[in-house]
Amino acid sequence: MSRGLLMFLFIIALIFPVIVHGAEGNFVGSAKCGECHEQEYNKFKTYSKKSKSWHSIEIMASDLTADEIEGCYECHTTGHGQPGGFVSIQSTPHLADVGCETCHGPGRAHVEADGDPSLIKRKPTEADCTKCHNAERVQTFDFRPLINAGAH
Repeated sequence: MSRGLLMFLFIIALIFPVIVHGAEGNFVGSAKCGECHEQEYNKFKTYSKKSKSWHSIEIMASDLTADEIEGCYECHTTGHGQPGGFVSIQSTPHLADVGCETCHGPGRAHVEADGDPSLIKRKPTEADCTKCHNAERVQTFDFRPLINAGAH
């Protein structure tokens, strides 16, 4: 492989996440939500296991392949695979846990419009929860999800 081709591939690898996910993206992270929703944010960070979900990935990582770890990101991070969502712990650490935007949707438009309530999902539906809390995962991981467990 030529040196020029290697350099080209290296540059593409560096900028690909920005192209796919956007320089800013749609997600702002839970701390940004906490600036206006302090009580809800503090309760979520204190009591919700979701707000510490990256820790589960850290515990399991040594026993998993890279592809298996990537599969964990879907349910244990915020916005993985979506524009501006979690990419890696190095580039998007503010999205490394399940955060507010996992249930309420990407918050950038809501934040930029001074909290316009029409630009955020105020009441998540059961379908929003069952993306991760479904029968297959309950059986596979032997966990018992609770409605609003530790949420606000």
